[in-house]
Amino acid sequence: MSLITTLKDQARKRAAYRRTVSEIRKLPLDVALDLDIDRADAKRIASRAVYG
Repeated sequence: MSLITTLKDQARKRAAYRRTVSEIRKLPLDVALDLDIDRADAKRIASRAVYG
């Protein structure tokens, strides 16, 4: 991969990570509980979802 391609890929993943964290934190409590998601774990969940 070229440097530009790598940087673009990293920027795309970082944007997806930030969006995912934001969306998890915005979940209404009842929805989060139904999905068995602790909103305090948003960063961990987003990291696993985006970066594997």
